[in-house]
Order: sequence, then C-alpha cells, then structure tokens
Amino acid sequence: MKMQRKLWVRTIKVIAVVLTTSFLFSCAGSSDIKITNGNLVYEINYDMQTKVSSLSPEAKEFTYDFQNSELLTLRNSETTNFAISDVKEEQITDPMPGREWVVTGTYNHDGTKINKVLNVKAFDEFPDMLSVKVAYTNTSGKDIYVRNWKNHNYKILDQDDQPGFWAFQGSSSDARADWIQPITPGYYKKNFMGMNNSDYGGGIPITSLWRKDAGIAIGHLEMTPKLVSLPTELALDETDAEISVAKFFDYPTLFKDEETIETLETFIMVFDGDYYSSLEKYSQLMQKKGIVFPKSEEAAFEPIWCAWGYERNFTPDEVVGTLPKVKELGIKWAVLDDGFQIAEGDWDANPKKYPKGNIEIRQLVDKIHSYGLKAKVWWTPLAADPGSKALTETPEMRLFKSDWSPQFITWWDAYYLAPVNSYTEKYTKGTLDLFLKEWDFDGLKMDGQHMNGVEPDHNPSSNLEYPEQAVEGLPNFFHMIYDYTRSIKPNAVVENCPCGTCMSFFNMTGMNQAVSSDPLSSWQIRTKGKTYKALIPNTAYYGDHVELSDNGNDFASSFGVGAVLGTKFTWPKDNPTASESFLLTPEKEKVWKKWFGLYNDKMLSKGKYLGELYDIGYDKPETHAISKDGSMYYAFYADKWDGEVALRGLSGGSYSVVDYFNGKDYGTVSGDAPKLNVAFDKFLLLQVTPN
Repeated sequence: MKMQRKLWVRTIKVIAVVLTTSFLFSCAGSSDIKITNGNLVYEINYDMQTKVSSLSPEAKEFTYDFQNSELLTLRNSETTNFAISDVKEEQITDPMPGREWVVTGTYNHDGTKINKVLNVKAFDEFPDMLSVKVAYTNTSGKDIYVRNWKNHNYKILDQDDQPGFWAFQGSSSDARADWIQPITPGYYKKNFMGMNNSDYGGGIPITSLWRKDAGIAIGHLEMTPKLVSLPTELALDETDAEISVAKFFDYPTLFKDEETIETLETFIMVFDGDYYSSLEKYSQLMQKKGIVFPKSEEAAFEPIWCAWGYERNFTPDEVVGTLPKVKELGIKWAVLDDGFQIAEGDWDANPKKYPKGNIEIRQLVDKIHSYGLKAKVWWTPLAADPGSKALTETPEMRLFKSDWSPQFITWWDAYYLAPVNSYTEKYTKGTLDLFLKEWDFDGLKMDGQHMNGVEPDHNPSSNLEYPEQAVEGLPNFFHMIYDYTRSIKPNAVVENCPCGTCMSFFNMTGMNQAVSSDPLSSWQIRTKGKTYKALIPNTAYYGDHVELSDNGNDFASSFGVGAVLGTKFTWPKDNPTASESFLLTPEKEKVWKKWFGLYNDKMLSKGKYLGELYDIGYDKPETHAISKDGSMYYAFYADKWDGEVALRGLSGGSYSVVDYFNGKDYGTVSGDAPKLNVAFDKFLLLQVTPN
C-alpha cells in the first residue's frame, strides 16, 4: 500500500498566478470555456464536463453532449459534477510555446468533498491536440477510498459506417492480436500497459479510434512506461464506443484527508483519415519532449537470411553449407539463431554441437565474412534458465515479484532478470563482449516477447527507490545494450524482436532495426509496417521471414510497405528433426531470386512512406504508397480486385504507370485525375513516374 501511494498520491499546494480569461458561468450543459487548437475544439461547462469536436470539414459530431470525462471512482460512487470556482489562462514558452488553462472546481456530495484542478495545454507546434493533467485533493475532513481515475472518458458516436469504427490498440498479450481492428458490438479490450500474461506486456500508450469522417486519439505523454490502461469498449446493445485513459488500483486505495492524487499527463487529439497521423504526431511531440530514436545503419536495410529454418537442432555444417546460396540470391546478412548456446543465460558454445568450444563459432563468423556477408547472432536478453550458470553464480540478477517468487518466462522456461540492476548490467556487457569481441558478430537479433515489459521488481539487490522503477527503467536497459554494442562495433545493427507483441514505444529508442516480430498474417506485416513508419520513420523495418507470411511466400506484403526482405530457407536439404520444411526448391528459388533482386534494385525500404494518403480500414482495396527518387510506388492488396484504384499524392502533369513486378505497361495517367482501372489477385505493385 505504501509503495503504491508513493507513486500516485502526494500532497501539493496550488499556487495561484495572475492569469486572464473571459468566461461566463451559465447553466450546466452549456459551454463556459472553449479551447481551440487547430481543428480540435475542447469545451468545458460549469460542471467541469467536457465536449470534444473537430473543425475539419468532413467531421461529424463525436459526442451528443458534455460528458464526465475526467473523474475519480470512489468505493461506491463516481465523482462526476465539479462546480467551477476559478479559471485562469496564460501563455507558456518553455519548453514548448503555447497556452495553458487552469480550471478549478469542487465535488461535494454526501459528505465527500474533493477539489479538482484541471490543467490543459495547447502547444503551438502541435495543432489538433491538447495535453491534460488533473489533480484531486481530498477536502472531506475524512479519509476515503479510491478505485481508479480516468481521463478522456468519452462515448464516441457511431455514424452508421460499416464497421462502425476502426481502432489502433497499443497493448500486448499472448493473443498476439492485430494492432489494427474493426470495432463492432461486443468488443472490449482493457489495453493495460503492464504485464497481461507471464511474459507479455508493455506497448504503445495510445488508443486511436476512427470513423470514415474523422478520428479521435488519446494516450499518455509521460517519458517512461506507466502501469495504466486505455480501455476500449463497444457493448453488445450499444452503438457508441467508449474510450479512456485509466489507472485501476489493484484494490481500493486510501485517499487521506488533505492529500492529492495526480493523474499522468495525457492527451487528446482529433485527426482525419486513419490512425497513422495520430501516431505520427504523438511521436513528434514525444521527440520534442526529449525521446531520441537512433537512425538506422545502411546495413539495417539489407536483406536477411536466418538459420532458424533448421531450428534448434541445426548442425554447423548446415549453416555453412547454405551460405553460397544466400550470397547467390543477393542476400547480405546471415543470422545464427537459437540453438548454439548451452542454455538461456549461458551463452557459450554448446559443446555437444561445438566440441572445440567458442573458437568454432568464431570460425563460423569468419566463414560468413569470407562470403562477403555480415553476421548477426540471436540472443534473448533478460532471460536465464533455472539452474543456469548465470543464476547459480549471480542469483542477485533475478527479478522478484511482490511475493518474492520469480517472474517466469513461459516461452523459454526461464526466469526474468532484473533490468535495473548493476549485476544484470555487468553480466549483459560480458555477454556482448563474447558476441562482438570474441566472436566478431556484426549485429544482434534480440528476441523474445518478454523484452517488451516487466513486473515491478522487489529484489533488494536492485536497490530501487520503488518496485515500479524496473518497469520505467526497462528502456534504459536496451539503451545500455545499444550504446555498449556500438562502442564495440560502431556500425552494428541492433534488432529488437519482441515476438508477437505491440512493441513498447519506449524500447524503440534502443534499436536501429524494427521487425514485424513473428507475424500471424500478411495483414500484420503490413499494419505493423504502417505503425512503425508513423512512429520511427527513419528506422529500418524488417518484415521478418517471408515464411511467416500468408502461404509462406508473400514477399509483396513486405515489399509494398517498404520493409526489409528476409527468409529462413534451407538448402540443399532440411534438418531431419525440424518441425516444418522450408526447403528452397528449384521452383521456389526462381521466385526468391526475383524478389531479392527487385528489392536490391528498388530499395523501397529507404523511401518515404506516405501513410496519410489511404485509410487502412475504409479504403478498398487496401493501399500503401511510397515516394522515392522522383517516383511514386503504390501497393494494392485484395484477394481479388477488378475495378478502379486511386493514385493519390500526385500533382498535375502526365505520369507513366508500370506494374514493375509483372512488367506490364499501363500507359499514362493525368495527375489531375489519377485513377486507373485494374484487375489483380492478391497484390498489384505500380511505379508511377512523371513524364
């Protein structure tokens, strides 16, 4: 209890400053304060209820009326109407210029009295959005209990679209669900940003909900991961979708008299089109606040072969024997995957596979280099098997849950290591010395869904100020890996592959290559690509092994969204114990060679992805566009399509249109009316070049 209240409850004094505004108190339900920033209109009435709307010409109403959008839930009731007592407005200049409103009100009901201070900021550089933070002070003269707080708790109107809504949902669980989904009656997702299963948690703290006409996005603007939720619901008997940013306490939390509860800094945003622009603007604001994303190495955009097609029981000869074919196909990276090590946590060469020990892996890397290829090594940081040498020699590294039990990583049958822990840091740097100095690998493939989030750490050896510091400090662990790796190999590629999760936004600062990370479908490859292009457009995005796509051969999904191509084929034969066959047959080899040749020729992964041009939910067929070297590249996807497609983003003049995969010439189109009749199955890739 004490530790939880340390994070969320503190006593504050509200200091009045000289501010000016003009507003009139009037009857509840009408607007007393109207704040406009770009297209966003944010109104506050006498009861401190709010209403959000958009000035965009196509946008319809988001809500019928004012709603209790910022509130506390007590043990048996909700604090709803707060009578306004004061409003102040001033200009802000540092660190981001804009305007700030401080609105004060009081809830007084059945002996419970709570003072509310609503702080709203509009930043000049970021139209269409507002920052919101709320402080609640218990002035009841008695202690009370609180179950949760909520910001931006809105019911959003359905406008008879089919489906009613689409949404980006940024949490992670073992369902490995699509990040982009239609929202239909019966939908509910809590979107907790902490651990949702034993080794699944974290994510991107945004809910972006949109209709055909307009969208609304909410989330938090803190600089580290926080244990809050972004629940989204469309009840079976409802047509309106409900969203919020919420802190749900594990049990009713004592809210002492004269104490103050502060919410996180959250935001609300309106936008046109699909979710892309909301994520793009969120990332730009976070970068303005101090988040820094590394720029990718040139090598991060080069195509990849991974030895995982042979699975854990691979032999060294199988890996070496595949290298000539890897080089022949124009692939530039070879990855040594899981199975070389003694155990998770004990990363030396397994003597059963490498009788001469670590020297044999160095010889393998030298062999890879002899073919003109770069070498990457698979690794699952923060994981160590029970009984491993790592934990036996240094038990101080283990993460402790509140009952002092270990946090278990079910996928690896391993224990979590504490990320904010000097013993873990020393051990991790020693592992990197092995990989990069002794073995001479050129890059890392960090792998495992457990990397995306951790439980609060109660390990005394971690010397934390509070257990949640492990959650908030996890990104710094990956910063350390990135910086230390690059201090050894200045051009190293550092891939973060948190299998099946919605990757933590904050962990993105410790890598220079993102990946679709065990996609369950080609749809996931494309939508994850669109998401990464919005958040970290200068970072290489790898579409993962093509064998994970639809039918195991959908290169087009990676290619068309500007993803790096990859494969895990085996050649000239499979490992006999592998669960599946990924054999590169002569027939497949022709297809693989064509795609990798085309990739190396076009390098669309280095182009500018134009995610604002097409709505991933409502536009048909699904379309993606990339601008590169003066041309526009369009990728269309559908099971079957016969009809008109729009070539958005062109200016006036005449353009030549070519299906560059099939070598078909579509003639010319006018930039003033850029539409084309086409017929295709699965995909169509067009290059449109000005004449």
